[in-house]
Amino acid sequence: MSRRADDAGRRGQLLRESARLFRERGYDATSVRDIAAATGLQSGSWVYHFKTKQDILAAVMEQGLQQALERIEAIAREELPPREHFRALVRTHLDTLLGPGQDFIPVLLYDWRSLDKPGRDRVIALQKRYEQVWEDVIHQLQRAGDWAMPTRIDRLLMFGALNWIVQWYRPRGPLNATQIVAEAEKFFLRTLPRARARRPGVRRS
Repeated sequence: MSRRADDAGRRGQLLRESARLFRERGYDATSVRDIAAATGLQSGSWVYHFKTKQDILAAVMEQGLQQALERIEAIAREELPPREHFRALVRTHLDTLLGPGQDFIPVLLYDWRSLDKPGRDRVIALQKRYEQVWEDVIHQLQRAGDWAMPTRIDRLLMFGALNWIVQWYRPRGPLNATQIVAEAEKFFLRTLPRARARRPGVRRS
Protein backbone atom coordinates (compact mmCIF):
# COMPACT_ATOMS: atom_id res chain seq x y z
CA MET A 1 0.00 0.00 0.00
CA SER A 2 1.36 3.45 -0.89
CA ARG A 3 1.99 6.11 1.72
CA ARG A 4 -0.83 8.23 0.27
CA ALA A 5 -3.34 5.37 0.40
CA ASP A 6 -2.23 4.53 3.93
CA ASP A 7 -2.73 8.15 5.03
CA ALA A 8 -6.17 8.26 3.40
CA GLY A 9 -7.12 5.05 5.18
CA ARG A 10 -6.04 6.40 8.56
CA ARG A 11 -7.85 9.67 7.94
CA GLY A 12 -11.01 7.80 7.00
CA GLN A 13 -10.77 5.63 10.11
CA LEU A 14 -10.23 8.69 12.27
CA LEU A 15 -13.34 10.35 10.83
CA ARG A 16 -15.50 7.23 11.24
CA GLU A 17 -14.47 6.71 14.85
CA SER A 18 -14.81 10.42 15.62
CA ALA A 19 -18.31 10.45 14.13
CA ARG A 20 -19.28 7.44 16.23
CA LEU A 21 -17.93 8.99 19.42
CA PHE A 22 -19.48 12.39 18.74
CA ARG A 23 -22.84 10.72 18.13
CA GLU A 24 -22.66 8.51 21.21
CA ARG A 25 -21.17 11.00 23.67
CA GLY A 26 -21.56 14.41 22.09
CA TYR A 27 -18.81 16.66 20.78
CA ASP A 28 -18.06 18.41 24.06
CA ALA A 29 -17.85 15.15 26.02
CA THR A 30 -15.44 13.54 23.53
CA SER A 31 -11.76 14.28 24.05
CA VAL A 32 -8.91 13.95 21.59
CA ARG A 33 -7.60 11.18 23.86
CA ASP A 34 -10.85 9.30 23.29
CA ILE A 35 -10.44 9.66 19.54
CA ALA A 36 -6.80 8.55 19.64
CA ALA A 37 -7.70 5.51 21.75
CA ALA A 38 -10.56 4.52 19.45
CA THR A 39 -8.37 4.71 16.34
CA GLY A 40 -5.26 3.16 17.87
CA LEU A 41 -3.25 6.29 17.20
CA GLN A 42 -0.68 7.55 19.65
CA SER A 43 -1.88 10.56 21.60
CA GLY A 44 -1.15 13.66 19.56
CA SER A 45 -0.42 11.86 16.29
CA TRP A 46 -3.92 12.67 14.99
CA VAL A 47 -2.70 16.24 14.40
CA TYR A 48 -0.94 14.91 11.30
CA HIS A 49 -4.42 14.84 9.72
CA PHE A 50 -6.24 17.59 11.66
CA LYS A 51 -4.91 20.49 13.69
CA THR A 52 -7.78 20.70 16.19
CA LYS A 53 -10.81 18.76 17.39
CA GLN A 54 -12.90 21.49 15.78
CA ASP A 55 -11.35 20.59 12.42
CA ILE A 56 -12.34 16.96 12.97
CA LEU A 57 -15.94 17.97 13.72
CA ALA A 58 -16.19 20.04 10.54
CA ALA A 59 -14.62 17.24 8.47
CA VAL A 60 -17.10 14.71 9.88
CA MET A 61 -20.04 16.89 8.86
CA GLU A 62 -18.56 17.70 5.45
CA GLN A 63 -17.90 14.05 4.68
CA GLY A 64 -21.42 13.06 5.71
CA LEU A 65 -22.96 15.74 3.51
CA GLN A 66 -20.69 15.02 0.56
CA GLN A 67 -21.55 11.32 0.63
CA ALA A 68 -25.27 12.03 0.97
CA LEU A 69 -25.10 14.65 -1.76
CA GLU A 70 -23.45 12.26 -4.21
CA ARG A 71 -26.27 9.78 -3.66
CA ILE A 72 -29.18 12.17 -4.10
CA GLU A 73 -27.60 13.97 -7.07
CA ALA A 74 -27.26 10.54 -8.73
CA ILE A 75 -30.99 10.01 -8.13
CA ALA A 76 -31.75 13.41 -9.67
CA ARG A 77 -29.87 12.44 -12.83
CA GLU A 78 -32.18 9.45 -13.33
CA GLU A 79 -35.05 11.82 -14.25
CA LEU A 80 -37.68 9.81 -12.37
CA PRO A 81 -41.35 10.80 -12.16
CA PRO A 82 -41.83 13.23 -9.25
CA ARG A 83 -43.36 10.74 -6.80
CA GLU A 84 -40.70 8.10 -7.49
CA HIS A 85 -38.01 10.76 -7.21
CA PHE A 86 -39.38 11.91 -3.85
CA ARG A 87 -39.66 8.33 -2.58
CA ALA A 88 -36.05 7.61 -3.55
CA LEU A 89 -34.85 10.77 -1.81
CA VAL A 90 -36.71 9.90 1.40
CA ARG A 91 -35.31 6.36 1.36
CA THR A 92 -31.76 7.65 0.85
CA HIS A 93 -32.13 10.34 3.51
CA LEU A 94 -33.35 7.79 6.05
CA ASP A 95 -30.45 5.50 5.21
CA THR A 96 -27.99 8.31 5.97
CA LEU A 97 -29.70 8.75 9.34
CA LEU A 98 -30.46 5.18 10.37
CA GLY A 99 -28.16 2.86 8.44
CA PRO A 100 -25.35 0.89 10.15
CA GLY A 101 -22.30 3.07 10.70
CA GLN A 102 -24.12 6.17 9.45
CA ASP A 103 -23.06 8.54 12.23
CA PHE A 104 -22.02 11.53 10.12
CA ILE A 105 -25.37 13.25 9.51
CA PRO A 106 -26.69 12.62 13.05
CA VAL A 107 -23.58 14.43 14.32
CA LEU A 108 -24.53 17.35 12.08
CA LEU A 109 -28.01 17.40 13.64
CA TYR A 110 -26.77 17.08 17.22
CA ASP A 111 -23.63 19.24 17.24
CA TRP A 112 -24.29 21.91 14.64
CA ARG A 113 -23.97 24.68 17.26
CA SER A 114 -20.51 23.44 18.23
CA LEU A 115 -19.03 24.42 14.84
CA ASP A 116 -16.91 27.54 14.58
CA LYS A 117 -17.67 30.03 11.81
CA PRO A 118 -15.14 28.82 9.19
CA GLY A 119 -16.36 25.25 9.53
CA ARG A 120 -19.98 26.36 9.57
CA ASP A 121 -19.57 28.32 6.34
CA ARG A 122 -18.19 25.26 4.51
CA VAL A 123 -20.94 23.01 5.84
CA ILE A 124 -23.66 25.53 4.95
CA ALA A 125 -22.46 25.57 1.33
CA LEU A 126 -22.92 21.79 1.13
CA GLN A 127 -26.26 21.98 2.92
CA LYS A 128 -27.57 24.43 0.35
CA ARG A 129 -26.68 22.06 -2.48
CA TYR A 130 -28.32 19.17 -0.65
CA GLU A 131 -31.49 21.11 0.07
CA GLN A 132 -31.74 22.41 -3.49
CA VAL A 133 -32.18 18.87 -4.80
CA TRP A 134 -35.17 18.48 -2.48
CA GLU A 135 -36.49 21.93 -3.36
CA ASP A 136 -36.49 20.97 -7.03
CA VAL A 137 -38.48 17.77 -6.47
CA ILE A 138 -40.99 19.59 -4.23
CA HIS A 139 -41.61 22.04 -7.08
CA GLN A 140 -42.05 19.10 -9.47
CA LEU A 141 -44.59 17.54 -7.11
CA GLN A 142 -46.47 20.82 -6.82
CA ARG A 143 -46.67 21.20 -10.59
CA ALA A 144 -47.92 17.60 -10.90
CA GLY A 145 -50.61 18.23 -8.29
CA ASP A 146 -49.07 15.72 -5.88
CA TRP A 147 -48.03 18.22 -3.19
CA ALA A 148 -51.33 19.52 -1.90
CA MET A 149 -51.66 22.94 -0.28
CA PRO A 150 -48.02 24.15 -0.57
CA THR A 151 -46.66 26.56 2.02
CA ARG A 152 -43.68 28.91 2.12
CA ILE A 153 -41.84 26.59 4.51
CA ASP A 154 -42.49 23.15 2.99
CA ARG A 155 -38.80 22.21 2.94
CA LEU A 156 -38.22 23.23 6.56
CA LEU A 157 -41.28 21.35 7.80
CA MET A 158 -40.28 18.26 5.81
CA PHE A 159 -36.71 18.14 7.09
CA GLY A 160 -37.90 18.78 10.63
CA ALA A 161 -40.13 15.70 10.45
CA LEU A 162 -37.62 13.46 8.66
CA ASN A 163 -34.66 14.39 10.84
CA TRP A 164 -36.64 13.83 14.04
CA ILE A 165 -37.03 10.17 13.07
CA VAL A 166 -33.53 9.57 14.38
CA GLN A 167 -34.84 10.37 17.86
CA TRP A 168 -37.59 7.77 17.98
CA TYR A 169 -36.65 5.05 15.49
CA ARG A 170 -35.66 1.69 16.96
CA PRO A 171 -34.26 -1.09 14.72
CA ARG A 172 -36.41 -3.67 16.52
CA GLY A 173 -39.47 -1.44 16.66
CA PRO A 174 -42.81 -1.94 14.88
CA LEU A 175 -41.71 -0.15 11.67
CA ASN A 176 -38.78 -0.90 9.42
CA ALA A 177 -37.17 1.69 7.15
CA THR A 178 -39.20 0.63 4.08
CA GLN A 179 -42.45 1.07 5.99
CA ILE A 180 -41.36 4.48 7.26
CA VAL A 181 -40.67 5.60 3.69
CA ALA A 182 -44.20 4.57 2.67
CA GLU A 183 -45.72 6.34 5.68
CA ALA A 184 -43.66 9.46 4.99
CA GLU A 185 -44.91 9.55 1.40
CA LYS A 186 -48.51 9.33 2.58
CA PHE A 187 -47.97 11.99 5.22
CA PHE A 188 -46.27 14.56 2.99
CA LEU A 189 -48.17 14.05 -0.25
CA ARG A 190 -51.63 12.95 0.97
CA THR A 191 -52.62 12.25 -2.63
CA LEU A 192 -52.84 8.97 -4.51
CA PRO A 193 -50.75 8.34 -7.60
CA ARG A 194 -52.68 9.30 -10.72
CA ALA A 195 -53.42 5.74 -11.87
CA ARG A 196 -54.86 4.80 -8.48
CA ALA A 197 -56.80 8.02 -7.96
CA ARG A 198 -59.45 7.24 -10.65
CA ARG A 199 -62.80 5.95 -9.50
CA PRO A 200 -63.66 2.37 -10.56
CA GLY A 201 -65.78 2.13 -13.68
CA VAL A 202 -64.93 5.61 -14.97
CA ARG A 203 -63.27 5.68 -18.36
CA ARG A 204 -61.76 8.62 -20.13
CA SER A 205 -63.11 9.31 -23.59
